[in-house]
Amino acid sequence: MNYFIAILVVLIIIFLWNNHSKKKKLRKLKKYIISSWGKPKDKEYYNFYSISQYFQNTSHKKNAFQTISDRTANDLDINEIFKFIDRTSSKIGQQYLYFKLRTIQNIKTLKENEKLSIIFLENEKLRISSQLLLSKLNNHSAYDFENLINNETIKKPTYLKYIYLLSIGAVISIISTIINPIFILLVIFIFIINIIFHYKNKQNVNYYIPAINQIISTLNVGKQLSKNKKIKLHFNDLSFLDKIQKIKLKTQFISFDNKMDDPIASILWLFVELIKIQFNLGTILFYSFIDSINNEKQNLDKLFQFIGKIDVAITIASIKSGSLNTCKPQFIKEQNIITTDIYHPLIKNCITNSIELNNKSLLLTGSNMSGKTTFIRTLAVNTILAQTLNICFAKDFKLPFLKVYSSIRITDDLLDDTSYYLQEVLTIKELIETSNNKAPCLFVLDEIFKGTNTIERISGGKSILSYLNKNHFVVVSTHDIELTDLLKDEFDLYHFTENIYNNELNFDHKLKQGKLTTRNAIKILELYNYPQEIIINAKKIEKDNF
Repeated sequence: MNYFIAILVVLIIIFLWNNHSKKKKLRKLKKYIISSWGKPKDKEYYNFYSISQYFQNTSHKKNAFQTISDRTANDLDINEIFKFIDRTSSKIGQQYLYFKLRTIQNIKTLKENEKLSIIFLENEKLRISSQLLLSKLNNHSAYDFENLINNETIKKPTYLKYIYLLSIGAVISIISTIINPIFILLVIFIFIINIIFHYKNKQNVNYYIPAINQIISTLNVGKQLSKNKKIKLHFNDLSFLDKIQKIKLKTQFISFDNKMDDPIASILWLFVELIKIQFNLGTILFYSFIDSINNEKQNLDKLFQFIGKIDVAITIASIKSGSLNTCKPQFIKEQNIITTDIYHPLIKNCITNSIELNNKSLLLTGSNMSGKTTFIRTLAVNTILAQTLNICFAKDFKLPFLKVYSSIRITDDLLDDTSYYLQEVLTIKELIETSNNKAPCLFVLDEIFKGTNTIERISGGKSILSYLNKNHFVVVSTHDIELTDLLKDEFDLYHFTENIYNNELNFDHKLKQGKLTTRNAIKILELYNYPQEIIINAKKIEKDNF
């Protein structure tokens, strides 16, 4: 009796300690959520292979207005943009945010997301409680939930029919043993055969265990979120929760092996394992579970999107609550791009600029290091954010719905034996082919054809930019002043410039109308103490030839 009381006391102490630890952890998490509101994540590790899996695998991309290509994503540093805007609380939210950032859909979807974001922007209590729930899906294994939606499931083995026969044989042999003990030999024989099948199937079960565990966790979080009236009203159909609930029992039974670190579960494990082996319950239920997954893929996807939409909506609310100025874009039918005080979110204390393009494209000239490439990236990044997350880093931004393509970072491909110029030719050819589509596009180019000689660069560049400019916006930066005279009737001309004070080169990074009339390349050589012989010779050649 004393032993029983002692064990009971120990169990009570363990329970109370665990409960205290959970509450302490919850208080710490809540404090972090409140303090980090409106700020980028601190010291977060980003595994972009896992984060991008939903975007890479989902079929929803096929119905999108545009999927941002890997080339454009690289040109515009989309992964770095993602790190800055990511305020999600769950791994599913991260995956869905990345999908949203790389997928331009339509204005209707943007408006729906905006309404959901406002709910969390105006209700702090709901937002914090939702973040606490979503944080339950913040472990790395939560990335695996996506596998159940988009990956091909394992096929049933040909020997499955024998598994059913052995299971029936096990039941009959046990009943027969009651009548005649000699049948215990048959029970043992069947058990030995079943061990082989059971542990052969263990490999399949172990492969699915991470994703299987996430069904239970994700479903529980989804059900708790759906209890809130404001959230429930935003989503017309939550029937997918009940449909997934039907496979929860199978999921719990299969995932029991993974809970051996739980002291109570460990005591029961051996007994359950023996039962599963004897009657092949593990194998039978596993393939029944696989059938259920195949039947419920669409509903699992709806659950994924339900969690993702809420987490992304909270992320947008967090960005709007931060210290940076943001605005909601205005989508217009006219072929105009009008923006005031636009800036790049990744540049600290970024100088803002304003521009108005009315049925014209932009030809941007400027000195080295003056900010040309940064500005064209700024326009492109904000155009994508406007059409994917309905947010811009500007005072205001008006634009039509546009597809975005770029040619900024081009490198030689040594493995393919492709020169810089040829790589550039192939890249721009893709833009030319794209320009033949009816949908309006924004083409962003930096230093077109810089891999070839001056004469052909200018003549080829002028012809290509004029071709791309038909019914599209072209934003191009260049050092070639000659292009400004050739394209002044088709493009609005802007430039960046610099000033030299106390032998130091200074840039104001302010956009100015008109073409650049100054050069600074030789002056920079002089400021950095190049030999005077080089400077004098360079200036003479410039004066005599240009």
